[in-house]
Amino acid sequence: MTSSTSGYTWAGRFSEPVSTLVKRYTASVEFDRRLWRQDIQGSLAHARMLARQNIISADDLADIERGMQTVAEEIESGAFVWSIDLEDVHLNIEKRLTAIIGDAGKRLHTGRSRNDQVATDIRLYLRDAVDAILQLITAFRTALLDLAEQEAATPMPGFTHLQVAQPVTFGHHLLAYFEMFGRDAERFADCRKRTNRLPLGAAALAGTTYPIDRAYVAEQLGFDAVCENSLDAVSDRDFAIEFCAASALLMTHISRLSEELVLWMNPRVGFIRIADRFCTGSSIMPQKKNPDVPELARGKTGRVNGHLMALLTLMKGQPLAYNKDNQEDKEPLFDAVDTVTDTLRIFADMVPGISVQPEAMRAALTQGFATATDLADYLAKKGLPFRDAHEAVGLAVKRAEQLGIDLPQLPLDELQTFSSLIAEDVYAVLTVEGSLAARSHFGGTAPEQVKAAIARARRLLAAC
Repeated sequence: MTSSTSGYTWAGRFSEPVSTLVKRYTASVEFDRRLWRQDIQGSLAHARMLARQNIISADDLADIERGMQTVAEEIESGAFVWSIDLEDVHLNIEKRLTAIIGDAGKRLHTGRSRNDQVATDIRLYLRDAVDAILQLITAFRTALLDLAEQEAATPMPGFTHLQVAQPVTFGHHLLAYFEMFGRDAERFADCRKRTNRLPLGAAALAGTTYPIDRAYVAEQLGFDAVCENSLDAVSDRDFAIEFCAASALLMTHISRLSEELVLWMNPRVGFIRIADRFCTGSSIMPQKKNPDVPELARGKTGRVNGHLMALLTLMKGQPLAYNKDNQEDKEPLFDAVDTVTDTLRIFADMVPGISVQPEAMRAALTQGFATATDLADYLAKKGLPFRDAHEAVGLAVKRAEQLGIDLPQLPLDELQTFSSLIAEDVYAVLTVEGSLAARSHFGGTAPEQVKAAIARARRLLAAC
């Protein structure tokens, strides 16, 4: 038979060519060719298994290995010609391999399908991506630790409802993000476990009639286990959804930090400065220094959240087993990988370029009666029920507000009008340093506890 469909590996069944529009609509090579390394890696492991099982000859294996080396070199150099007519990365590589080595290239696909082939490629790709992301998270957390150590005793307002609440240290504040990104690392590591299972050998959906050795292929490719059900092996994309969920959470944490960086950099707040190389100016206002990196990261969070929803929606209506819908898994997944990778890399570089303005932080502590809770605790420790202490301090705050001063500036005789239990020692309690030092317990904001937490964190990272 001669037909324009004959260039396709599946052409035998068809009697008319695929329309140009359908070719463009169904082809994935423009985006899935980034899987070429994993495709070659998986194909070589499959070929070695076929030869080991005497399904193909040793000469065929040698030809395949030689041909794949040439294909890899051509792709690396940019000489490889990608064709939309060949649909995807798999057929492009197979076609070129066959052109180089002849029939041995046609035997490579024995005992497998593009369904289990692409599932294997994506898992290999995502495993590599997770490993790289885990290293970037460690670098970012290290940068946070370094800045936290520098500012372990620097007082700043802690906020609730974006109102001044109690004194904390800037180091303690940064350690909160260290914890968040630690949970992110755990999620990615956990996702990796379920990603690192081999689907190859499931073939199209039912397995194969050839005497394959899936455990040998898994060992060759560094998989921890083999997918045990052939239907599930080719249709499962849970691991990609899990990755996007972990990515969405990580980007949410990035976005929260970004929001604070934007607020802190505002001249009305002035808690920090970000190095010029991470900022831009205005085309019309010469005085502007805009925190574009955190702003854009805040925006990209919505993009990654959207990828998670896209994959969930993609999978929700699919019957078993493989469906063409699954071609749509790659672009959201690839973009999530790129976005998280780029964001972590730039934030790890940006954090050391943050300079803290301790005077502005201390000035802000005088504007919101930050040590009011310390005064209530002081009275409660002297025997006044806490609810009564709370009321007394509320009246003291109201009076200080009327006078336009902070609590520590109220004279002793005025403070004593709110409770006779107040004595000269109250002023040690009302200082920022006194407030911080009083919270010297595991997880507290006292500088000595912050330094201890940093030491624990460094030991944790060293063990990773």
